[in-house]
Amino acid sequence: MESKKIRQLFLDFFREKGHEVLSSSQLLPKNDPTLLFTNAGMVQFKSVFLGEESLPFKRAATVQKCLRAGGKHNDLENVGRTARHHTFFEMLGNFSFGDYFKKEAAQWAWEFLTERTKLPADKLYVTVYEKDDEAAEIWQRDIGVSPDRIYRLGEKDNFWQMGDTGPCGPCSEILIDQGPEMGCGKSTCTIGCDCDRYLEIWNLVFMQYNRNAAGELEPLPKPSIDTGMGLERLSAVLQGKFNNFDSDLFMPVIRKVEEISGKKYHVESATDVSMRVIADHIRSAAFVLSEGLTPSNEGRGYVLRRIIRRAARHGFMLGIEGPFLYRVLDAVYEMMSGPYPELQEDTANSRKVLKFEEERFAHTLNSGVAILDKLMAEVKSSGKDTIPGTELFKLYDTFGFPLDLAQDIADDNKLLIDHKGFNDEMELQKTRARASWVGAEEEVPAVYKKIKDISAATKFLG
Repeated sequence: MESKKIRQLFLDFFREKGHEVLSSSQLLPKNDPTLLFTNAGMVQFKSVFLGEESLPFKRAATVQKCLRAGGKHNDLENVGRTARHHTFFEMLGNFSFGDYFKKEAAQWAWEFLTERTKLPADKLYVTVYEKDDEAAEIWQRDIGVSPDRIYRLGEKDNFWQMGDTGPCGPCSEILIDQGPEMGCGKSTCTIGCDCDRYLEIWNLVFMQYNRNAAGELEPLPKPSIDTGMGLERLSAVLQGKFNNFDSDLFMPVIRKVEEISGKKYHVESATDVSMRVIADHIRSAAFVLSEGLTPSNEGRGYVLRRIIRRAARHGFMLGIEGPFLYRVLDAVYEMMSGPYPELQEDTANSRKVLKFEEERFAHTLNSGVAILDKLMAEVKSSGKDTIPGTELFKLYDTFGFPLDLAQDIADDNKLLIDHKGFNDEMELQKTRARASWVGAEEEVPAVYKKIKDISAATKFLG
């Protein structure tokens, strides 16, 4: 089943169940300084769940754009190396604001998966919070799930909370058994194992408590429902793929990277990782650029810069010479502009900003990687496993080579980096480093503003 059909199937299903179907909110949250990016479907309803705002409806369904690449929820380092980690992803969600609760949420989730998407019920398992007898009884009595397919897990896995205080509650997850070939091979492998055999598809959060400042749980007057299901995972499962990147949400982008690099996907492991990183990161860049974000040295802009530079480095590893990410954008636009027409609003500016950032990074990358390769060779030949922080600081101070990029490369080479040594050197040169940083901060936004002005002018005249 194609991903575009899954999106529509989900929204149509919950529209039938009386839900208001809403558009995705922006990736750059408005009026919420606590979040770098929208990272879950419930974010646009946060004030509703907190009782600060009311809506003219009590049920909603969305396909929400999400990005997890900074702060508490940060999947950046795992992207490309696993089958299911992404920075940008789409979350299918249905919500109840003091209306229906556990029974309907569970019944409809099961109905959608087994009747609408035709997933085999005998491959599905359910988890509940260990103290949530009500949910366990609903799954068994009302839905007919066998007791041996219902697992009780602890607070770490099956209890959700917005923060240290505020709305919270137990959750229930639906998982699919992908078969022993996807398992870890351990005799102890079961639900809750970190391997890919039992894959979580849908998380149903039952918000029924408020945790007060003393840590005590108080029942909410109007319990609510917040569910989330990753489109990338569901698409892979329904398309018979064991890796999200092999689904139709990523393959058109990977094919474009193949075309540019002259290399083939699914031939060498290192090549696969690089192509997956690029395919993931260019989707994130495309969406946040379309919302007006530009690369910078702080906050959201720094996350974007890091995403772009990480993708550029993997292009370098594929042997691609010169800026190329702006050429991959077309594959993203072609794939994603249907459900998200806002992607097409200022494509010329997005291409210009992306190309300019790649060009800025090219000198840093070429010079820095050569020196870092030499450093790593020296570390390995000496029988050690840690790159000296003093040398990494020289790399940073001379070429602007970021520590997180050095960390990324060190990880690829199974080496550690000396954070303390780096930080000590940074302290010794704090004044000079800070002056350099502030200068860059004043210069870069002005440069990007000029690019945007040129782009806008070109668009107007054309």
